[in-house]
Amino acid sequence: MDYSHLKTWHTNAREKRLHGRYITQSHILPLIQNLSGDFQVDLLGDSVQGRPVHAVTWGKGAFKILGWSQMHGNESTTTKAVFDLFKWLSDNSEVKALANLSSKITLKLVPMLNPDGAEAYTRVNANKVDLNRDAQDRSQPESRILHQLYTGFKPDLCLNLHGQRTIFGVGNPARSATVSFLSPSQDELRTVTQSRKKGMAIIVRLAEILNTFIPGQIGRYDDGFNINCVGDTLQQLNIPTLLFEAGHFHEDYDREETRAFMFLSLLGVLESVILKNWEENDDYKPYFSIPENEKCFYDIILRGLKLPEKGITDLAIQYEEQLHNSAIHFVPKIAQISDLEKFTGHKELDFQGAEPVFSSDFVLQEGAILEELEVKGKLPTTFSLKS
Repeated sequence: MDYSHLKTWHTNAREKRLHGRYITQSHILPLIQNLSGDFQVDLLGDSVQGRPVHAVTWGKGAFKILGWSQMHGNESTTTKAVFDLFKWLSDNSEVKALANLSSKITLKLVPMLNPDGAEAYTRVNANKVDLNRDAQDRSQPESRILHQLYTGFKPDLCLNLHGQRTIFGVGNPARSATVSFLSPSQDELRTVTQSRKKGMAIIVRLAEILNTFIPGQIGRYDDGFNINCVGDTLQQLNIPTLLFEAGHFHEDYDREETRAFMFLSLLGVLESVILKNWEENDDYKPYFSIPENEKCFYDIILRGLKLPEKGITDLAIQYEEQLHNSAIHFVPKIAQISDLEKFTGHKELDFQGAEPVFSSDFVLQEGAILEELEVKGKLPTTFSLKS
C-alpha cells in the first residue's frame, strides 16, 4: 500500500467527530449506531456502572483478528484510530488498495473496553481495578467480557491497543517514543517462541512503515513477563499478540498526529496478514534492533536556574492530566529538582544562571504547581509553563 497516500487520506478524511484526549462512550455510541451494513455490532455486556460494551465486526474471512481499545480509560488515542479505520473500511475507493480484504479476514474490534474509566478519565475501572492486571483473576465484568470474547472468537491474532506517557524516549540522543510496540513474553525467561516470532515479524513491518514518517521515534516496549497482563496470558495460549502504545509527538498533547500513526499501524497489520510476509523464518530478527523505551523525558526542563540553597541546577516540569468540565487540563507540576543531564525535555529553556522570583507563599518542592516563572538576571522576563 502507498502509506504516504494513506497519511494524506487520514489528514483529510479521518473521523472528525472525535478529537482530543477525552473520548467517552457518549462520543462513540452515535458513531457505532451509524455504521454501515458492512459492519456487525454486538453487545458483549455491561461495565461495573452499567455502560454497554460493544464489539464491531467487519469481514468474513478465515483469518480472525481481535483488538480492543481503552482498556485503560485515559488512553484514548487508539480509539480514535479505530474509528478512522472504520471510516476507511467504509470508503470503497480506498479499500480497493487491498483486494478482497473482507473475504480474507474477520476483524473484530472493541472500541472501548472500559467505558467507566473513560468517563472518569482514569486508568482503572469503576472498582479501581487495572483491567490489564486482571487477566487471571477476572474479578471485573469488563475482564470477563474480554475473556469470553477471545475464548469464543478464537482469534489468530490479537491487538492490545494502549497509550503511553510523555516520559518515554528512544535512542541516543533521545527522541520522543511516538509509537511503541511489543510482542509480549510467554514466560519468565522471555523465550522467543513461535507465537512471539509472528508478532515480532509484524512489528518489524510496522516499524518500516512508520520510519518513513517518524524516523528514530519508534520504540520497543519492555517485555518483562507478568501473567496477570492480558497480552502475556494470550501469548501463553499461543495466540500472537501485539501491544500498541500511542505516545507523544512534538507539541501534540491532543495526540492527533500520533492518532494518524496508529491508523497506519492498524492498516499495516492488515496488509501483513494478507501478504503473509510475517511467516518467514527470519523476518522477526530485526525486531531486536528497534530501540527499547526508556523513561528519559520530561515535558519541560528548565536548565541553569539559580535556586535558593541549591545553587545552579535544573528543574523538571511534568504535566498532570486533570479532568474538569468535560475537558482535559494539563497542570504543570514540579517533577524533579536536580542535575538533569541524563534527561531530555520536550521543551527546554536555558536560564543561564538567572534567579527565579516566587510568590511569598510558594513552596519550592516536587509536586508543586508552577504555571509561570519570573526570572531576574540574564533573562529578565516571565515564562508561562502552561501547555
